[in-house]
Amino acid sequence: MPKKTAAAPRSPAAKTPKSPARPKLPSEVRIIGGQWKRTRLAVADKPGLRPTPDRVRETLFNWLASLAGAGGGELPGWHCIDAFAGTGALGLEAASRGAANVLLCEQDGDLVVKLQAAKAKLSAEAVRIERGNGVTALERTTAGSLHAVFLDPPFESVALYEPALRAAARTLRPGGAVYLEAPRRWNDEELAALGLASFRYLKAGAVHAHLLLSASEATA
Repeated sequence: MPKKTAAAPRSPAAKTPKSPARPKLPSEVRIIGGQWKRTRLAVADKPGLRPTPDRVRETLFNWLASLAGAGGGELPGWHCIDAFAGTGALGLEAASRGAANVLLCEQDGDLVVKLQAAKAKLSAEAVRIERGNGVTALERTTAGSLHAVFLDPPFESVALYEPALRAAARTLRPGGAVYLEAPRRWNDEELAALGLASFRYLKAGAVHAHLLLSASEATA
């Protein structure tokens, strides 16, 4: 009788690696201070959309109010741009606290519709909404005209950071500031090359929050 040959061992089925789960977005974001305090706004489920956490926003606006020299966390009469608006949480917070003029710039058409709905809900007359590129909006802004520039691009859009920071630096008026939210900390040398200097910094989870001043003011 012919010998039986042992059956070759079965190789385990190749497992397809799972892509990391996208962090669950909050379904809404709330305004922390000012005339619309505690108002909640819907957050769209969009890849790359990452509303600034409440705790970080609260700290940021305390920083800005200290620059404004106004009590109660107010920013009376300020002119601001939220250059990558997303949910609009940063720009709407500024308007809630008394900013006189806030431009929300956003490229995504669906998010622009959401921003328009939020503006209508709040009757936010100081807020303008523009569909377009945040860097372009900053480049066409009059030099030395802004009190605050909010820069919170999608973390994966690394190519936007340098041109946005450079464009933001030229728009600052004396005493103005740039808020930068990024996936890493920017160092002094990088910022100086773009005309900016670090004033305040905090890290909260994956968020690196920077408040930046014009380099000429920081060294004065």
